[in-house]
This record gives sequence, structure tokens and C-alpha cells, in this order.
Amino acid sequence: MESEPRAQPASRRPGRADVDPDAGTLGAGRPPRPLHLEPRHILLVGVGGIAGALARYGLGLALPAPGSWPLPALVINLAGAFVLGVLLEVLARRGPDHGPRRTLRLFLGTGFLGAFTTYSTFAVETDRLFAAGRFDAGLGYLAASLLGGVAAAFLGIWLGARSSSRRLR
Repeated sequence: MESEPRAQPASRRPGRADVDPDAGTLGAGRPPRPLHLEPRHILLVGVGGIAGALARYGLGLALPAPGSWPLPALVINLAGAFVLGVLLEVLARRGPDHGPRRTLRLFLGTGFLGAFTTYSTFAVETDRLFAAGRFDAGLGYLAASLLGGVAAAFLGIWLGARSSSRRLR
């Protein structure tokens, strides 16, 4: 005798947010708040963002811009891509995005590094170089930023994977 397939609980149907079926009934009937709207998570990103923006500003003042070539923005963006690669690879290899790993990802990855790196400055600096008729410098900056950013991120991922695999031995 074949039995009919059992219906999956609403919390386990594809396309629905994962909800603990054993959770209490307090607030029953209301869907859980999305993670990006949790006040604690918003605060983590905001505080990290303030720190990252201040670090970017300070480093931008400290680094020279030879011949008005935007070296500070390039160094900042390449460093940010590298550190983000390391951070996300190490966190991903240590387990699911919960607890301290989520806190680090939101504070350092989204907040600090999101504000530390600067696409808008990259775009403005590229435009300034082209507007000044410095096409070679503009293309060089564009290539160094885009290709260098991808290379820095991959190097960070590689280093994060390598350091994580050494710890597991």
C-alpha cells in the first residue's frame, strides 16, 4: 500500500525563510524579521562603517599622490579587496554564518571594509585623469584598480584558504 507524500511544513517549503518549527508561539502569525533589518546588525555595520571611513580618510591623508596620480585610493581599494578576500574565506571555512562569524562579517566585511574601500573615489579620480587629458594615466589607473582589485581579492582568498587548511592539520 502506497502512502501519499506528506506535505512539508510551511517553514521547510522552498522559497520560504528558514524558521525554527520548535520555536515558541510568542508572536505567532508574524514572519521573523529579516536579518538585514535587525537593529543589532544595523548597528554593527554602522559602527564598522564609521571606523572604516575614518581609516580611509586618515590613510588618504598619509599617502602621497605623486604627480596628482591617485595612489591613495588605489592602495586603499587594493588593500580592502585583499583583506575582504582573506576575511570571507576564513569565515566561510570555519562554519555557517552565525554568531561570532556573522558579527565579524557584518562589522569588518560589510561595515569597515565597505566604507574603507571607495568606488566613488575611484570613479571620480578616473574621470579627473581623463578630463585633464591624461589618458595614459587614466587607463593605467583604471587597469590597476580593476585588475589589481580582482588579483588582490583572489590572493586574499588563496591566503585565507591556505591559513585555514594549516590550522586544520
